[in-house]
Amino acid sequence: MRVYFFMTTLNTMGSVSSTQKIMPPTRELVDQLIASDVVVIFSKTYCPYCTMAKEVFDKLKKTYTAIELDKREDGDEIQAILGEMTGARSVPRVFVKGECLGGGTDVKALYKSGELEKKF
Repeated sequence: MRVYFFMTTLNTMGSVSSTQKIMPPTRELVDQLIASDVVVIFSKTYCPYCTMAKEVFDKLKKTYTAIELDKREDGDEIQAILGEMTGARSVPRVFVKGECLGGGTDVKALYKSGELEKKF
């Protein structure tokens, strides 16, 4: 499992650069995050439905990348973009091979029916 939080730019002396303006996330960034792994879960660390989705992939022994939105400065903006893309702002938003499968209960239902394994 890979977890992404946020990135900080360091200058050559090792101190944080405060002169660089951080741009808001774009659809392109979200598309890049989705394409970064076979399974990508946009999640929040305290969300029980997010935990449910992750446990399904753990049972399948499938690795995934978790993008923990509550640990990112741009998490709210990413969540808004996901809402525009998928029709839902709720987390988790689970993607397999770039396809949004929905949230935690959706993934669990696909797992129980055997349909999730067919996605791989």
